[in-house]
Amino acid sequence: MKNLNHWCCLLILAVLSPLVHAQQLSGELKKWHKVTLTFEGPEASESDEFNPFMNYRLNVTFKHAATGKEYLVPGYFAADGDAGNSSATSGNKWKVHFAPDEEGAWTYVVQFRKGNYVAVSDRKDTGVSGEYMDGATGSFQIGASDKSGRDFRAKGRLQYVGERYLRFTESGEYFLKSGADAPENLFAYADFDGTFHDDGHKDQLVKTYEAHLRDYRGGDPTWQDGKGKALIGALNYLASEGMNAVSFLTLNIKGDDQNVFPFTDYDTYDRYDVSKLDQWEIVMDHAQQLGLFLHFKTQEVENQGLLDNGGVGAHRKLYYRELIARFGHHLALNWNMCEEVGDWVKNNRTAPQFKYQKLAMAQYFYDHDPYRHHVVIHNGAPFYDVLGTESKYTGASLQTHHKNFDLVHPHTLKWLKASKEAGKQWAVAVDEPGDAQHSLVPDKDDPEHNLARQNALWGALTAGAWGLEWYFGYKHDHSDLTCQDWRSRDLFWDQCKIALDFFNALPFWQMENHDELLSTKDYCFAQPGEVYVVYLRTGGSTVLDMQTEGDFTIQWFNPRTGEYLKKPKKLTAGKVTLEAPKKGDDDWAALIKR
Repeated sequence: MKNLNHWCCLLILAVLSPLVHAQQLSGELKKWHKVTLTFEGPEASESDEFNPFMNYRLNVTFKHAATGKEYLVPGYFAADGDAGNSSATSGNKWKVHFAPDEEGAWTYVVQFRKGNYVAVSDRKDTGVSGEYMDGATGSFQIGASDKSGRDFRAKGRLQYVGERYLRFTESGEYFLKSGADAPENLFAYADFDGTFHDDGHKDQLVKTYEAHLRDYRGGDPTWQDGKGKALIGALNYLASEGMNAVSFLTLNIKGDDQNVFPFTDYDTYDRYDVSKLDQWEIVMDHAQQLGLFLHFKTQEVENQGLLDNGGVGAHRKLYYRELIARFGHHLALNWNMCEEVGDWVKNNRTAPQFKYQKLAMAQYFYDHDPYRHHVVIHNGAPFYDVLGTESKYTGASLQTHHKNFDLVHPHTLKWLKASKEAGKQWAVAVDEPGDAQHSLVPDKDDPEHNLARQNALWGALTAGAWGLEWYFGYKHDHSDLTCQDWRSRDLFWDQCKIALDFFNALPFWQMENHDELLSTKDYCFAQPGEVYVVYLRTGGSTVLDMQTEGDFTIQWFNPRTGEYLKKPKKLTAGKVTLEAPKKGDDDWAALIKR
């Protein structure tokens, strides 16, 4: 009888063995750090007839015991679990990434469903059980973060808080950004896996970033025995210059470059290149540790109708789900629904998107991104149809089109005011100042960058923008499509760092634009009665109506060098005449504090 019971138990285990799940918890178990759960699930391949991306849905609900906080986090098919290094296209590993925002005990419950189109279904019981890890539970303990400095894990998640500036949840700091908007095809990189290298679509634009190999540091991440060093080095360089943002398209099929897409090939929109996306994640993870904000441009005007003719159907939902599952755990990012969106070009390459499609894209991220990251959209068409309290957009990604950048300041003011009057204050960033042909040109073409500094950099920040990203015009070397060396604008990054340092030393989140206090068409950014920044774009003088009384100090600041002139001087409030400290047409900033 004893032997019979033994063999019965073995038989039961054999029958149930497909249902037995194996799971692994990895990552630093600390607040704000990436925690990864890896499950052994069904064996699958990127090319299986039964599509593992569309026809399985892995969701994990994480709950914090003490606060009751819950996050429903999507997971994804991970091939062999190390595809970035192995280039595997098949395997039985499934992953979910989570960024815990509380210390202490967390529990989790796994749901794994199977059936046609379950990945894009919002029904909890869609399809049937996918077995394996379906129903698995577990727990883990999270400790305090040990990070400091620029690493975002020292600051917490960057979030829209209903104001003009984004704020870190851990440190409470408000954020100002400056960084590279170009090249938009940053991920058209030779060391990434994929078919884009030689598929006949703009293959000449694939990049090596050889100039940044010298910026790679020992101990930095790579993949496949040393690949990736040049792009990792490029990020190191940008951070070393004091910049804190980087922008990239994740889909540009039909666009100007046509080499960046998450799919297995140019013509397939529901099969994802697991190894390439793993390699993207290595780069993004390093960027976040360097303190570089991630600006995801999820599509551009040329391909706005590529998925579901512009609607939010099965292909677009799956695309967004994969982005959220693989990259949504990062702490400082925004989702940009489309660069240059709308029906405004003469000949659209794909169907243009209109009001309800634009609103539906933002709504999807609001409903499915567990962390509610900042969601923006880029003009093209103006933003009027997506303003208001019902819209899930939280900001604008603003583009202007004058060579001298003179639209930056007024257009920033325009959309800050329009969004507030519509009932929901947006955070506005200027992500493509200037025109398409020139914009931020290389140092060799304009080493002083006076107009970019005066009208765009200081123009945006004194209007109340939360930052800028810099586009490189196509009529110059290292353009938006061809840039392989960010040192081509080395002198200007210094000027951006000067401006960031200046404004970060102020309570900028309490300050607003008050150009009306000046007698000239210069810029005033102020918390009236407390602190004023008066920016004289081309020197000269102006009269500032401080609209208060009392004693203040004034100190002149050189935006070109980052130097203050002498010590602060006393100033009695009232209508005061401010004159640039030196003759000429150089720009100067007066800092006036109570």
